[in-house]
Amino acid sequence: MSIAYLNGEYLPLTEARISPLDRGFLFGDGLYEVIPSYGGKLVGFSAHIQRFQSGMQTIQLKHDWTEQQWREVVTSLIEQNGSGDLGVYIHISRGADTKRLHAFPDNVTPTVFLFTYELPPAPSADLAKAKGLRVVSSEDMRWQHCNIKTTSLLGNVLHYQQGFAKGVNETILFNQQQQLTEASSCNVFIVKNGVIKTPPLDNHLLPGITRYMLLDILRKDGSIEVQECAISMDQVRDADEVWLTSSSKDIAPVIELDGQPVADGKIGPMWLRAMQIYTQHKFSY
Repeated sequence: MSIAYLNGEYLPLTEARISPLDRGFLFGDGLYEVIPSYGGKLVGFSAHIQRFQSGMQTIQLKHDWTEQQWREVVTSLIEQNGSGDLGVYIHISRGADTKRLHAFPDNVTPTVFLFTYELPPAPSADLAKAKGLRVVSSEDMRWQHCNIKTTSLLGNVLHYQQGFAKGVNETILFNQQQQLTEASSCNVFIVKNGVIKTPPLDNHLLPGITRYMLLDILRKDGSIEVQECAISMDQVRDADEVWLTSSSKDIAPVIELDGQPVADGKIGPMWLRAMQIYTQHKFSY
């Protein structure tokens, strides 16, 4: 039986309970992270927790755990769930008040909840095993603070459902200027003429941890040029390769966009090179 953590207690996930007056339930007033671990080895732990803590500061949610305290709870939870290939979901809400009121309540203790779930084996740099994704595109209709990893995910859910209803893997989003932002649950990269490009960070896209790690690893390696720059949807459709990145996908190649093949419709050689380099270093973050 899966073991969860809730407000200082480890317990079976099926027994975890929160108040219906919890602001995470009533308002989506909370934040979350998902950290992958393979055989007990965490990927990008410090970067995830730093983003988590930054988000708490941004929304004025007060919680004083250090990175080491988060690590101890996460490590213990992984061990109690068998130390296999696990995703660790970390959730914090502002807590439960005695009434429903939009204003932040005083003297309320945040709700802290963690659980794990099984992950497929770690993605590998192997063309024979890699699966290309099919995606569609849509104008980004979400709110203007997508840089905060809030639990208020209805906009993302609706965009993801657009693709799901069409039988594809994801929905790539663009703004009113027809510029690429991100996907409903991933960051997006393109490749053109041997150069890897991704949109620069702003309030329209999440500063993804895999995005950060990939850029950092490739820049330190130095063998492939990478750029953060505005990318039009025409450039996306004309790209040699398109990739999605996330903690659960690592670097996922896209082979079809809006029913049309990306380039020749096959997984490209730049994906293989980037994935090989990324795989060598991802456990060092």
